Amino acid sequence: MSSKLEDAMEALITVFHSYSSKEGDKYKLSKVELKNLLQGELSDCLAASKDPLVVEKIMTDLDENQDGEVDFQEFVVLVAALTVACNDFFVECLKKGI
Repeated sequence: MSSKLEDAMEALITVFHSYSSKEGDKYKLSKVELKNLLQGELSDCLAASKDPLVVEKIMTDLDENQDGEVDFQEFVVLVAALTVACNDFFVECLKKGI
């Protein structure tokens, strides 16, 4: 029986590879694959942003080696940053009694 954290890690890996295997390098997300992943898995986050260039900005921020693709390590940086932001939001809500 796996732990909740192990399940979460497996989910991250599974989600990444389910989108990265569509075109080109099957171990990296192209811009189109990243957009599809964000729309499919983080649609609420995208909807909250009114910036039509949000996917392009995310791609630029994540693509540290500037190869035009996002590898798993770069993807995990996004997930970690979003997780920290969500935790901060919930902590503030708890402090305010919301």
